[in-house]
Amino acid sequence: MPGKFTTNLGSVSIDDNVIATIAGLSAMECYGIVGMASKNATDGFFEMVKWENLSKGVKIISQENEVNIDLHVILQYGVKISVVAGNIIEKVKYNVENLTGLKVGNINVYVQGINVQK
Repeated sequence: MPGKFTTNLGSVSIDDNVIATIAGLSAMECYGIVGMASKNATDGFFEMVKWENLSKGVKIISQENEVNIDLHVILQYGVKISVVAGNIIEKVKYNVENLTGLKVGNINVYVQGINVQK
């Protein structure tokens, strides 16, 4: 399990929810992102989640020696999606690896909506 490691002082275990929260907060720091999206259980549509529930828009897949992350996001209208997605990937990878010491494999960004404000 990649979220668990042992030092000479003992064992450390990092829950997937902690990793998801770090990833969600990191993504929200990027320009062009409006929010994280979560699938509504009743109708199956994606909806924007509140700040305290950012981890609901993040899925952590733990493998043998690395963590893979899926992010479901809502972007602002008018931004270049590929650039914003690239920035999100870089920021999330950097923060997760530096704050947890875990190796991040793939980060997949799924754009679930575009927010249009007048």
